[in-house]
Amino acid sequence: MLFNTYEFLFTFLPVTCLVGWFLLARNATRLAVIWLFAASLVFYGSWSAEAIPLLLASALFNYGSGAVIERADRHRKALLALAVCCNLLLLGYFKYSNFLIENLAPLLGVATGARLNIELPPGISFFTFTQIAYLVDTYQRKTHERRPEAYGLFVTFFPHLIAGPILHHRAMMSQFTRLGRHSINAEVLAVALGFLLIGLFKKVVLADGIAPYVGPVFDAARDGKPLTAAAAWLGSLAYTFQLYFDFSGYSDMAIGLAYLFGVRFPLNFNSPYRALNIIEFWRRWHMTLSRFLRDYLYIPLGGNRKGPWRRSVNLMLTMLLGGLWHGAGWTFIIWGGLHGVYLLINHAWQRAGLRLPRFLAWPLTFLAVVCAWVFFRADNLHAASTLLQSMFSFRATQADIAQAVPGDVAIRLAILAAIAFLLPNTQQFFARFYTPVEAEGPPPATVARRWTWKPTAPYAIGIAALGVAALLLMGRVSEFIYYQF
Repeated sequence: MLFNTYEFLFTFLPVTCLVGWFLLARNATRLAVIWLFAASLVFYGSWSAEAIPLLLASALFNYGSGAVIERADRHRKALLALAVCCNLLLLGYFKYSNFLIENLAPLLGVATGARLNIELPPGISFFTFTQIAYLVDTYQRKTHERRPEAYGLFVTFFPHLIAGPILHHRAMMSQFTRLGRHSINAEVLAVALGFLLIGLFKKVVLADGIAPYVGPVFDAARDGKPLTAAAAWLGSLAYTFQLYFDFSGYSDMAIGLAYLFGVRFPLNFNSPYRALNIIEFWRRWHMTLSRFLRDYLYIPLGGNRKGPWRRSVNLMLTMLLGGLWHGAGWTFIIWGGLHGVYLLINHAWQRAGLRLPRFLAWPLTFLAVVCAWVFFRADNLHAASTLLQSMFSFRATQADIAQAVPGDVAIRLAILAAIAFLLPNTQQFFARFYTPVEAEGPPPATVARRWTWKPTAPYAIGIAALGVAALLLMGRVSEFIYYQF
């Protein structure tokens, strides 16, 4: 059951909301939390009923481990290490076993055709990281709320369960324990529906609309077929904007779905393609993952406290593991490593006191991001290499460009670029009525009031029109890209 399906929008969501609102209207907070927990399990079961016991076992194990760590006077660090290792082993078994077999088999002289029949549980990367953060926060005595039903909802809450954002216990548990009739009003529902419908439009109309121009190019590169520079750039740019609006749309829908119950999520996406350098890009793209990697990997490794050489090693290791978190493949590792190199160059550039003018800094940053996305999308390293070589072959004639990039496709790309680069994002649009919890990174730039949402009929009609357009095109259902991670 996807957010962008009729089944979810017209069956699951209305039932979940009506019962939840009924309970909240009577200030039956505990019952409302239990109801949302049960509904979230139903949502998860629609993906994989077989994985529900694993999800519940993970939540029970980490809740119990947190209680033991909190009460322990001795060996607290050892208990934390044991609990974190159990989480990583579980994630590693499901996500990386076959990758390790494929790469270690030649070294061990074992047949490389052997593979384990393992199905990746939906959302395991996200609920594992969410709970590791909880364990570390508990060890550091930063957690205070411990109601079991609230913890269960914290882990399983359906708006974030499959693809994030990665939540922090200290930001969410207090919200779940304070839910009540005060959480919901007409303004909250209007803003929530606004986020939901705009996100649906981004996914169904914008991201899925450009997707048909991505697959053929990357498939041709995988199969070793010749590509002109124009075709290679078309595929790369189309994927760049497909991923942008796919993830932006998901992030908006997750915020809207949570806010239907008065729950605020952290900001996870803030116009990253407007970044002037790679450091800023990572403060705007998948912000909760960036924060997790910083707080629970980079800083524990030593951060920047042990000299420039150690800082470089820590940063590179963090980005390599961040790439591996996205997927068990060398393409993801190279993608993470490439961003690690970008960040090292960026930091060295800043330490030298050098600055580029904005008209050079922005396109250079965007070009670096586009090139890295090639590895993120490609099926293997050979396909990525083929595509990059074609992009920079500079052998495209005017006829090649006209054939590879028809006029309607060029117009689509121009519209997507204008939206991504110029228009206010949803956080700016709803800034007067919605503040994310635990906001970090550069705040969304302030925009003129005429570009912000108002509770008036014209805005309601405009957003409803976007929603109707998305619903009419929703027959071509596709998963959000980040669901696979």
